Amino acid sequence: MSLSHALLGLLAVEPRSGYELTQAFKGDLGRYAWQAGHTSIYPELAKLADRGLVEVTEEGPRGSRTYSVTPQGHTELRSWMLDPPRRGTVRNEPVLRMFLISALDPADALVLLHGIAEHTATESTNLRRTVRDIPATIPAGPEGFGHLAAEYGIRQFDAVHDWALWAIETLQGQADTKQA
Repeated sequence: MSLSHALLGLLAVEPRSGYELTQAFKGDLGRYAWQAGHTSIYPELAKLADRGLVEVTEEGPRGSRTYSVTPQGHTELRSWMLDPPRRGTVRNEPVLRMFLISALDPADALVLLHGIAEHTATESTNLRRTVRDIPATIPAGPEGFGHLAAEYGIRQFDAVHDWALWAIETLQGQADTKQA
């Protein structure tokens, strides 16, 4: 994923200023999906405008600009969303840690796994609190923006939590077998 696609997606939901986009990344989007600050957002908006993917639709006080997605921008976003993820350079720190867990002493591996279980349980609870006021049915259009993502996040935290508990049980079982 790239910042350009995140910006196109946000602007496809509704036109926004650079400041409003920066604020979106300070919220749940930045916490759970993709982090970006104004030092990367504003240059990326300029690049998107140069490519004809976004346009300035309103200019306000103090140089504020509101951006909207162009038809070409919608086409680019749709293409990116519907194409399978590219398997270029992979950098997934949590998965790397799991590949390397055997480098730890068993006691430290259990500390790590307990930390993962605790963290994912806490984040799942926090995300559930965030969405508890959202209606059970997903609203159509921009009003539903985030609802599917929130549910994905909850289920992902729950799945990793269940995995961590399984891994703890497995390592403790191996330790019990060695001691017997």
